[in-house]
Amino acid sequence: MRVKVQAWGNSLGLRIPKAYATELGVQAGTEMEINIDAGALRAQPAPVVQLEALLAQITDDNQPGESDWGAPRGGEAW
Repeated sequence: MRVKVQAWGNSLGLRIPKAYATELGVQAGTEMEINIDAGALRAQPAPVVQLEALLAQITDDNQPGESDWGAPRGGEAW
């Protein structure tokens, strides 16, 4: 399918035909990753990062230790 590149402010934009957007599950506001691959522009929905998945990667080996900042001063409460 051919689409036309159009000016969008200081950038250029492409419209994604509805059939393609539906197939990819893309809608207005979807974050996309774009790359140049062998001279071609490749666009795909950006992966959604879940907090639970990030927290699951924390282990005893990559968790920072505690730091001693000295005795409390002022109105701190421990």
